[in-house]
Amino acid sequence: MHNQPSNQKINIELSDEQAEGTYSNLVLITHSSAEFVLDFTRIVPGRPKAKVYSRIIMAPPHAKSLLKALQDNVKKYEEIYGEIKTHGQEQHKNIGFQQNN
Repeated sequence: MHNQPSNQKINIELSDEQAEGTYSNLVLITHSSAEFVLDFTRIVPGRPKAKVYSRIIMAPPHAKSLLKALQDNVKKYEEIYGEIKTHGQEQHKNIGFQQNN
């Protein structure tokens, strides 16, 4: 990962379509020695198939940076809104975000 000067600004472009976002309630994560692959999909009740809506491929250092950023943001969210409950997942082990080993 490149270290960029802290005073450098990056302009990020977001199209109208991308700004609408895509809902995902399942991500399949695989990896090799060179990359992590995250397949974002959606499980819909009554449908036997799940379509991949977005595949994100990243280098291991970027995956670790993403993990740290998510941890930081979940911590900040919980400080404001309270603990995020994940109970009930034991009953529905095949639904929600899963790690594919």
